[in-house]
Amino acid sequence: MAAMAAGDEHAAAEVLRGLARHLNCLNEDNKATRKRALELIKKETVDKGLSGGVLQEVFSALLKPLLRCLSDPMERCRETTIALITEFIRCVPKPDESLPYLMPCLAQRFGEKEILEPAEELRLSAVEMLTLTVEVCGKNLAPYLKEVINILRRTIVDPFPDVKRESCKCTVNFAKCVPEHFHMQAESLIKPLMLTIAHQHSRVRVAVVEATGAVIQHGSGKNVDDVLSHLAQRLFDDSPQVRKAVTAVVGDWLLHMRDRYSYFHKLIPLLLSSTNDEIPEIRLLAGDLWTRVGVQWEKENEDDIKDKMDFLLTPPPHYPPGVERPGLGCRELVVRNLGKLVPAITHDVTDWQVPTRVMTSQLLSVLVLHAEDHCTQHLPPLLATLYRACTDNERDVVNNCLAAAKLLGTFVPPPVFLKLLLDHVESPYSSSNPWAPLMVLAAVLRGCSGPLLKPHIQQIANTLVQPDVCQGYQQVMYLEQLLACVDVLLHQCESDCSSVSLQLLQVLITVQSFSTEPQLSEKALASTQFLCMVQGLDSVMELYRQHMGQLLDWLSASVNTWSSYSPERLQLHIIVIQSGPVIGEFLSELMPLLHNCLDPNRDPEMRMSIFTMLAKLLLDAKNTLDSRGHFRDELEKFLSDVLLPNLVWHAGRTAAAVRTSALSCLLALLHGGAITPGQLLCLEETLHPQVLSALDEDSQMSRLLACRCLSTILRLAGTSLHYEALNKIYPELLKRLDDSSEEVRGVALQAVGLWLSNLTKDYNPELCAPHLQLLFQQLLLHLDDPDSSVQDRVLEILKKGSSVHPALLKEEVAAVRDKQRSPAYCDQLLQHISSLPTESTASSRE
Repeated sequence: MAAMAAGDEHAAAEVLRGLARHLNCLNEDNKATRKRALELIKKETVDKGLSGGVLQEVFSALLKPLLRCLSDPMERCRETTIALITEFIRCVPKPDESLPYLMPCLAQRFGEKEILEPAEELRLSAVEMLTLTVEVCGKNLAPYLKEVINILRRTIVDPFPDVKRESCKCTVNFAKCVPEHFHMQAESLIKPLMLTIAHQHSRVRVAVVEATGAVIQHGSGKNVDDVLSHLAQRLFDDSPQVRKAVTAVVGDWLLHMRDRYSYFHKLIPLLLSSTNDEIPEIRLLAGDLWTRVGVQWEKENEDDIKDKMDFLLTPPPHYPPGVERPGLGCRELVVRNLGKLVPAITHDVTDWQVPTRVMTSQLLSVLVLHAEDHCTQHLPPLLATLYRACTDNERDVVNNCLAAAKLLGTFVPPPVFLKLLLDHVESPYSSSNPWAPLMVLAAVLRGCSGPLLKPHIQQIANTLVQPDVCQGYQQVMYLEQLLACVDVLLHQCESDCSSVSLQLLQVLITVQSFSTEPQLSEKALASTQFLCMVQGLDSVMELYRQHMGQLLDWLSASVNTWSSYSPERLQLHIIVIQSGPVIGEFLSELMPLLHNCLDPNRDPEMRMSIFTMLAKLLLDAKNTLDSRGHFRDELEKFLSDVLLPNLVWHAGRTAAAVRTSALSCLLALLHGGAITPGQLLCLEETLHPQVLSALDEDSQMSRLLACRCLSTILRLAGTSLHYEALNKIYPELLKRLDDSSEEVRGVALQAVGLWLSNLTKDYNPELCAPHLQLLFQQLLLHLDDPDSSVQDRVLEILKKGSSVHPALLKEEVAAVRDKQRSPAYCDQLLQHISSLPTESTASSRE
C-alpha cells in the first residue's frame, strides 16, 4: 500500500510539473490564454484516464485555482471549470476532501440573494455538480448543511425551469443522505418550494411535489400545515403525473412520517380523494397505498382492536352489492378521525370552485363507506352538509351526495335517520330550497332495505301527507322530490305499502294537481298505476273505488275555507277526472261538497274553476257522474240549489264571468244526457227565465252559450212545452238576430228554426196569430240581410215554418216584397207557400 501511495505521489508530481505553466496561464489577462490553459488541464488530467490515487493528489493541488476560475469573466472558462471539477468529484476516491473549499465557494457563488452566475446553463451545471457531490459524499456533507440549504433555497426559485427541477432532485437526495441533520434547516426550503409548486411546467410541479415530500418526511414535522393546501390544490392539476406524485407523497407520509398520527385527519382526505381519480393508474396507486396504511395501523394498534376483530370483520347486512369493503385498519382510521373530517367536508362542499365541490362530494361517499354505522353519531352535520350540497348547480356534486345519502340509508338504522330527516322535511332548513330534505330522504330510503323500512312505512307516509309537507310548496323541484319519496317506498316495500295506500294516493293526487309539467304529471300517474299493481288491483279506478269515500271526506273537512288558491280545489279536479265512472257511485258524498263550494257567496274564481270541471264531467255524464244513473236523482236539487243561483245577475265583470261558467256547465248538462226531457219540463218554470235573461248579457260568450242552451232545450223537450212557454222564448231569440256577433246570430237563427219545427197541433195558430205575425215580420226583415248566407238560412227557416200559418205568412210576404232589395227571396217563399197542400193548417203540422 505504501509503495502504491508513493507511486501515486510520484505520478501526481509528474502530472503537476507538466501543469505548472498552464496553472500560471490561468492568471493571464488574455481570456483565450485562460481558456486554452483550462482545456489543457482537463486534457492532461481527467481525460487521460489517470488512476484514482493520482487524480486525488492532482485534484487537491488544482482545487483552489479551479475554484477561483468559477468567477472568471469569460463564460467558456467557467463552463470548462465546472465540467472539470465535476469530473474530478466523480472520479476521485475521496471527493469529501474537497468539501472545505468547494462548499463555501459554491454557497458564495450560488447561494446568495443576488445570482452571481448570469448563464442559466452554467447554473444548471453547477446544481448538477452539487447533486453529484451529495451522491458521492453522503453523510460527509453534514457539516455543510447550511451551505447546501442556502444554495437550494436560491436555485429552487431559479428562473430557469431545468435548474428548479435539478434543485428539487438534489433536495430529495440531500434529505435522505443527512436525515439526522436535515430537519434543523428543512423549514427554510418550504417557502421556495411552495412558490414554485404551481409552475407552468408540469415536470417542475412533479419535482417540487417530490421534493416537498422529502422535506416534510425528514423535517421537523412542523410544516405540514404550510404545504397541505398547496398539495391539495395539485390534486386538481391537469397533469396526471402531478396528481400521481401528490398521491405517492401523501401515501408515503401516512406510512413513514414520524408524527403521522397527528396529521391523519389532514392527510387521509388527500389520499382518499385520489381513489376517485379519472386515471386508473392513480386510482390503483392510491388504493394500494391506502390498504398498506390500514394494514400498518392494524399492526401498530393490534392490542387496541383485538376485541373488535371478529365483529368488525363481518360485513353489515345489506352491504352495497359490487362494492369491496375496506380493510379493518382503513375503516378504523376513518372512524377515529371522522369528527375532524366532517367539519372540513361541510366547509369544502360549498367552496366557490366547482372541482373542489365535486371532489369533496366524492370524498363524502368514500368516508361514509368506511365509517358505516359510526356515521350515526355524526348524522346531524352530515345531513346538513347533504342538504346544502343537493342544492348545487353542478349535477356531479348532487349525484355524489345522493350516493353518500344512499349509503347512510344502508348503514344507519331507520329509527335514527327518520327521527332527524322527517323533522327536517316538516320544517325545511332553507325556505329557498325546501325540497333538499325530501331529496335526501328519497336517497336514504333507497339505500335502506324493505324489511327494515316496513315498521316505519306508516310514519313516513303520514309525514308526507301532512298539509305543510304535501301542499306546502308548488315548485316543480319540490313536487319531483315528493314523488321520488313515494316511488322509493313503493319499490322498496311493494305490497307492504297497502297499509298506507290512501296516504300515498293523496300525495300522488297532490303532485298531479300542482304540476305544471306534463312529464311530471305522467310520472305521478305511472306511480299511481304502480300503487295499484303492488296491491293487486286491476286499474286506477279500482284504487279510487277503494279510497273514494276517504278522499271526499279528506276534502270535505276543509271545504268551508276553500278559495281560488286552495290546493283542495285542484285535488278535487284530479280525483273526479281520474276516477271515471267510480265518482258516480259516491254522489251522496260529492254533491254536498259541490253545493258548499258553489254557493253564490263563495270565492268567484273558485266557483268558475269548479263549473269548468263539472262541465267536463257532464259532457260525458254516462261515464262519470251518471255512471250508475243516480245523478238524475240529484239533478233537481243541483239545478235549483247550485246552478241557477249562480245565473242570477249581479253587477261586475267577475260576476259575469261566473255566469258564463255556469252557463257552460248547464250546456254540458243538457248535451251530456244526464237530464231527461221530463225533468226539463218539470224545471221549465225555474230554468227558462234565467237562460232567457242570459241572452241579454254583455258577454258575447254568455249570449252564445244561452242561445245554445235554448237550442238544446228545444231539441230535447220543445214539442212538450206549453204554447205559453214557447211564446216567451221566440221574442228573446229574435233580439239576438241583430247581435253584434255573427256566431251568436247563427246560433239564434238555428234556435228560431227549432222553435218553429217544435210547434205541434196543440199550438193554435189562430189564437197565437199575433205572435206568429211578429215572428214572420222579424224574419222577413232579415230576409233582406246584407249577408247572403243569412238570407239563405232565413229563407229555409221560413219555408219550414210556412206550414204553421201559410195565409198569414203569405200576407206578410206580400206586404214587404216591394220594399226588399232582393225580392227574389220573397218570390221563392211565395212560390213555396203556393205549393203547400190546401189541407188545414193543423193537419199539415201533424
